[in-house]
Amino acid sequence: MKGSQQAKYHGLENQGATCYLNSVLQVLFMTGQFRERLERYQFTNAGTEHIDSELRDLFKSLKKKDARTQTITEKLGIHNVREQRDAAEHYEKILRLTSPEASKIFHGELMNYNICKECKDKTGNAAAFWSLPLPLVNSNKYYSVEKGIEDFFRPSEITGDNQMYCEECDEKRDAVLHCEVSHQPDVLVLLLKRFEFDYTYMTYVKINQPVDVPYTVKIPQQQNNQNQTYDLYAFVEHSGELRYGHYISTIQSQEDKKWYIFNDINVQQSNTSPTLNR
Repeated sequence: MKGSQQAKYHGLENQGATCYLNSVLQVLFMTGQFRERLERYQFTNAGTEHIDSELRDLFKSLKKKDARTQTITEKLGIHNVREQRDAAEHYEKILRLTSPEASKIFHGELMNYNICKECKDKTGNAAAFWSLPLPLVNSNKYYSVEKGIEDFFRPSEITGDNQMYCEECDEKRDAVLHCEVSHQPDVLVLLLKRFEFDYTYMTYVKINQPVDVPYTVKIPQQQNNQNQTYDLYAFVEHSGELRYGHYISTIQSQEDKKWYIFNDINVQQSNTSPTLNR
């Protein structure tokens, strides 16, 4: 990102290879609703797995100065701080350990439906989510996040050997599978899945396909036939390879609407809006 100046926000020390954690914590800190809920509910987690108190103490320090994350890594059970890990995995782990009052702004719910094409019987089950996963593919072409969202909610037909059992018909039938958002989160997180398992080499590999990220996305909600609009205010980027990469976060301040680059202990204000062809 070209053009930057010293920022008014503070950084987080890297304990060895904890950039994946720092980038997520900065997004949570800069999400005012989340920070305010932590302070408002004052959940006491002494002797429990909950992480509210540790987050509250960290955010209090971060308002005044550069901060350290030792209490967070201990609470998360991160024993080897020099091992590169996945930011998305630890985002979810933090929210699962946070009290529901604070974390529910990120909590959404999907309804997954199975419709028999023969008798039209419709069955469904609810699935909670902290993020919507959008799979990438190995390609030199730009991946469109807008199209990825459309594909995620597009119905798919199950036929042939993949037929599904229908209780009403009492046998396997062709079916239509589709999902709907039954509860929209206040803050939506999209997970662009850049890591996939390669069965040839039996290891995870990174997909380096470029991505076109819009500043605004719309998520369909069929229940009331309306779309929920979300405006981009933060994104976490990974550079390098799977085990030797680096994470940074770029976040728009809810106070002054300026963009800031959080790179561990270094925080800078960007003089330009981010280019979202990543």
